[in-house]
Amino acid sequence: MRTVAGIDLGASSGRVMLGTLDGERVTLTEHARIPNQAVRVGGTLHWDVLALFGSIVEGLRSAPALASIAVDSWGVDHGLLDADGRLLGNPVHYRDARTDGLPERVFAEVSAPELYRRTGIQILPFNTVFQLAAARGTAQLAAARTMLLIPDLLTYWLTGDIAAEVTNASTTALLDARTGAWDTALMTTLGLDPGLLPPLREPATMAGTLLTDVAKQVGQSTVVTRVASHDTACAVAAVPAVHDRFAYISCGTWSLVGVELPEPKVSEDVRRANFTNERGLDGTIRFLRNVMGLWPLQECLRAWGLASSDLPALLAAAAARTAFTSVIDIDDPAFLPPGDMPTRIAVACRRDGLPVPADHVATVRCIVDSLAVAHAKAIEDAVRLTGRAVDVVHLIGGGSRNEPLCQATADAAGLPVVAGPAEATAIGNVLVQARTVLDKPYRLADLRAMVRGSFPTRTFHPAG
Repeated sequence: MRTVAGIDLGASSGRVMLGTLDGERVTLTEHARIPNQAVRVGGTLHWDVLALFGSIVEGLRSAPALASIAVDSWGVDHGLLDADGRLLGNPVHYRDARTDGLPERVFAEVSAPELYRRTGIQILPFNTVFQLAAARGTAQLAAARTMLLIPDLLTYWLTGDIAAEVTNASTTALLDARTGAWDTALMTTLGLDPGLLPPLREPATMAGTLLTDVAKQVGQSTVVTRVASHDTACAVAAVPAVHDRFAYISCGTWSLVGVELPEPKVSEDVRRANFTNERGLDGTIRFLRNVMGLWPLQECLRAWGLASSDLPALLAAAAARTAFTSVIDIDDPAFLPPGDMPTRIAVACRRDGLPVPADHVATVRCIVDSLAVAHAKAIEDAVRLTGRAVDVVHLIGGGSRNEPLCQATADAAGLPVVAGPAEATAIGNVLVQARTVLDKPYRLADLRAMVRGSFPTRTFHPAG
């Protein structure tokens, strides 16, 4: 029995999760919560990454003897280091407005079809390539010598090792989709220094041991492993699939909806459908579309002054309402920023001639149904564009606890939905560490079998 710590960071909070491994099963327990709040300073929305690192160290302090530690987080956001390896300001949040209109300006230098052909990444205004373009001409970028994505930055502070793990690097739109190497020519074309890009590393490799100062704070010395450090890559590695005829929905703040492929798809039809080709474990491609996810629901709770503990009662009441009465385009950019989400939903319904939700429950029903329809459309498009047969949908992550959403997704897609595990990202983090600490050549299929043997799921069948 070996114990590892998976540091699983989300956009609003994170956890130190302890995984105990015996080679056949894995158990998971939450050891510590890590707050993660955005901070607006001087009109710019930042991550407080120093506080985040401090909370990680504090969360590890009371952990039992660990065989390994690993970090996963969201993609695209990054810190810039100077020539001495010091951080040049807190990273900017992907929801900051600095990239508004940036894609169109970049397309004047590299066309949208060309950028997609090279990188295979869905055009989203917060992609790293656009964030760096927004920083051109600033003193900060001029002083920068290295760019590290969030999990790589935290791993650097833990170990002193500077590198970029490939699954997260693939979210930047700076990685060559076919070769898996940095597209340094693209950086040069955009007037960016290719030297900012650190060496690439594969998942399930050692980053090093804890730095002496960190080990003293934590109270023990152990190794740090690079897992599939993009949270969706970890989550998809933990899909409890028994064959390859599945679609997945990693549902949290975002819903990442797609299929697993052996190689990228970068045709013009794929680009127009706005699918992305991100790297997964063992050279797989996460062919997926970003769907708005549970963000609108989270923002509604905040606007109503309710806590997450109030959500189960709202969902139970919403399940009793008539389904698919008001279905809006949940991916409308109007829903991306924080703010008064219930009003924006009402405006969208009114604009589209749909019944305007009259109360909290109706608003929740509208969000659930709209998200389910977006899930189904993404699956339909993925099947059409790849030819991959899909017999079942695996809905993993926090959204798997949302029973009305699981049922509505099954109804909209006309496919059974297997819900769970809810902690797929942390499970994937822990299981990739298992390859290192147990020193066994687990295949991806072996890891998924361990998930099936360790965590329960629930199946929702289409109505009728």
